Amino acid sequence: MGHILAVDEGTTSTRAVVLTEDGRALASVSREFAQSFPRPGWVEHDALEIWNTTREVIGSVLGRAQLTSADISCVGITDQRETTVVWEAATGRPVHPALVWQDTRGEDLVERLSSEAESVAAITGLPVATYFSAVKLMWILDRLTPAQREAAREGKLLFGTVDSWLIWNLTGGPAGGRHVTDVTNASRTMLMDLRSLDWSEELLRLTGVPRAMLPEILPSIGEFGTVSGHQLLGGVPITGVLGDQQSAAFGQCAFSPGDTKNTYGTGCFLLTNTGERPVASGGGLITTVAYQRAGAPAAYALEGSIAVAGSLVHWLRDGLGLISSSEEVETLANSVEDSGDVYFVPAFSGLFAPRWRPDARGTVVGLTRFATKAHIARAALESTAFQTAEVIETLRTDSGFAIDTLRADGGMAVNDALMQFQADVSDCEVTRGSIESTATGAAFAAGMGAGAFSGTEDLAALWEETGRWAPRMAASERSARLARWEQAVERSLGWAQS
Repeated sequence: MGHILAVDEGTTSTRAVVLTEDGRALASVSREFAQSFPRPGWVEHDALEIWNTTREVIGSVLGRAQLTSADISCVGITDQRETTVVWEAATGRPVHPALVWQDTRGEDLVERLSSEAESVAAITGLPVATYFSAVKLMWILDRLTPAQREAAREGKLLFGTVDSWLIWNLTGGPAGGRHVTDVTNASRTMLMDLRSLDWSEELLRLTGVPRAMLPEILPSIGEFGTVSGHQLLGGVPITGVLGDQQSAAFGQCAFSPGDTKNTYGTGCFLLTNTGERPVASGGGLITTVAYQRAGAPAAYALEGSIAVAGSLVHWLRDGLGLISSSEEVETLANSVEDSGDVYFVPAFSGLFAPRWRPDARGTVVGLTRFATKAHIARAALESTAFQTAEVIETLRTDSGFAIDTLRADGGMAVNDALMQFQADVSDCEVTRGSIESTATGAAFAAGMGAGAFSGTEDLAALWEETGRWAPRMAASERSARLARWEQAVERSLGWAQS
């Protein structure tokens, strides 16, 4: 067994990591790509830029590791999930900018589908929301020419989440690229039946999406095709594909029912493994597929999705100029003892789990002349912990698991103060594994698909803890802080209703 190459295509950057078969990172290269905001609530990517960036980081990481394709045994891919790409099969040219998971332009379509929300949730495990690919794809289809819509019905226009787009290009593109996806990404489209793990005819009828433009759904761990036409990686098989949050859970070795992880990235995403059965949520969570190995039953999860986490820090930097680099936020926040009773609700894309209110708006409350930019920075970081605490409490109720330990990863998890505050307001231990659990999970899945690992027990032996925090906040203070947060959220919703 040689090295494993993991491609981690996120919301603002693409990373390629070369790992040894025992899970150690040998080299890593990351490149940012542009994100555009043409109107309020609209978030777009250039899919061709994503593909070109992917090629660049693959070449760069192989050069940095001083390896060739002969040294790479397999490729794993993980990606931002619900982001929607539509392209021409004959040319590989996207017909529209990719609509990012944060994009909320389909609110009128959500209203149109709202009467079917109960049926949609029963089939897909998802609420009807702009978050999911089906709504974004409907919006694009509504704006195509009659000739383009006919091409979609004939399979001459292809739809995919970003994993499908990358696999299709890596395996040959117009010259015979494979049009496939895995069950975790498919489970985020609002088009897949959670139990059959196939496209739902009822949802296709309801949304008007042609089946011919959809990729084939495959298990997460298995054969997806062989890299073709990439001079630096030709002939290497793709053997593992996972949506980014499922990949982070896989990298955190959350293999047993009740295991829970939170990824602190652009957004914040909690997954609790529920075993080999989908568990319905009564509290606004998502039922999703955690992973599936070829020839085996799928593992399921409950998920709480938070739209804005690390992207709030980027906004403090780029939108307000409050800090000059993302790294400064921790120093600034730690320069004060608390938030000075300032609360920041970052509902820039509405509020996701457990509320699902796309009309909510960002709100800062509690400002006085005492407040400084340090208090605002601290309130911004604490907002991530408060949102996470809400989801944890809902997960406890819906899953029946105690969730007394939270496994943390992602860029914001390097912030020790945030991890301690998370433990305090959630009343549970927080353990930190690898910050790059998303890429690690893709590599683990690919390695298992290629036969380097016989099972999850092999992978669990590789997991290493890099930090642990126990709750130390008094129960009375915790209750008071959570009550104040609830008041702030109500202000955010009140603005939407006024």
